Amino acid sequence: MPLPAAKVALVTGVNGISGHAIVEHLIRQPKSEWSRIVVTSRSPLKSTWLDPRVVYFSLDFLDPINKVIEAMKPYCSDVTHAYYTSYVHVDDFSKLKDLNIPLFENFLVGIDTVARNTLSRVCLQTGGKHYGIHLGPVSHAPCDEELTAPCTDETLNFYCRQEEFMFKLQEQRKWTHNIIRPNGIIGFTPGRNGMSEALTLSLYFLVCKETGEFPRFPGNQYFYNCVDDNSYAPSLADLSVWAATQEHTANEAFNHTNGDTFIWRHLFPRIGAYFGLEVPETTDFSSKGESGTMEHQFLLGDWAKDKLPAWQQICEKYGGNPEAFEWGTWKFFDWALGKAWPTISSISKARKFGWTRYDDTYETWIETFRSFENAGILPTRERLLQGN
Repeated sequence: MPLPAAKVALVTGVNGISGHAIVEHLIRQPKSEWSRIVVTSRSPLKSTWLDPRVVYFSLDFLDPINKVIEAMKPYCSDVTHAYYTSYVHVDDFSKLKDLNIPLFENFLVGIDTVARNTLSRVCLQTGGKHYGIHLGPVSHAPCDEELTAPCTDETLNFYCRQEEFMFKLQEQRKWTHNIIRPNGIIGFTPGRNGMSEALTLSLYFLVCKETGEFPRFPGNQYFYNCVDDNSYAPSLADLSVWAATQEHTANEAFNHTNGDTFIWRHLFPRIGAYFGLEVPETTDFSSKGESGTMEHQFLLGDWAKDKLPAWQQICEKYGGNPEAFEWGTWKFFDWALGKAWPTISSISKARKFGWTRYDDTYETWIETFRSFENAGILPTRERLLQGN
């Protein structure tokens, strides 16, 4: 029997952590599986992929739809699997829906128009905010795919609007979909990103080490001691590609986490130790996290305002990219660590459907730091510790 035709991928938002990871995953698959990998982003490409299957073109999905369609035609007419990871981030959550709803709608109309005859699966990445964890405590934890999402304009949940638009269009088409919902993503991308926890925390620890400042946990006592989880970008890519290429997973949503949980009281000192810092697990907190609202000992956004000279001094001594300090997502990380309620998700559904990958979260942080070091964005740990 003839071999099945190789698939053609479209990956959007490839300058972001998730999009970058999906491309890295796909180029490790054989040509017999993926014959072309079309990648796009709004800003110039920050990575150089030597794989000849990768084809890049620049595209802003906020352009008028006719312009979007014309830009996609030369590249996307034979796409079989479309991975949407585009996202416009602003720290004011009330503005996210006004940017991200039309962003996805133009993408979907564009790929549906251009690849109408070949499109098999659309994979939409959303996130934990689908369950309203950015607004306050949810009805139960861990969040699972059966949890009803708050979906009114007042909840600022734009993910459900994206889904509703996709469901309505899909009713008239033959292609199927997947929805992937990660929690806080730990991963590498070689430039500015709207939500980069690993780079932000590494910058914080390195500056504290340089200045002799004690690295306090920015959030509150409750979140420091409660259970949390993360999504490692390579693992997230693995789930996304797996789900979008299985027949039995068609039209299913899946949460993504690494498969373990952690407590910041233990993880925070271990990450500090990687950079040569001694951080005790037990610490006094001025913010207890008892109000059920956001609480902080201090705001990283305020802390970072005068720290650029210290970072530049680090780069002069040990290496690193002097521009990288401006890539720190300080206000986002304030939100990530300042909650006073649990935010974990269940991946039981993905397990039941057959996805088995597991990653140790501490190791994913270290691997991500190593990627930033290899890219020359952070100083290498060896040089940093040798300098002591």
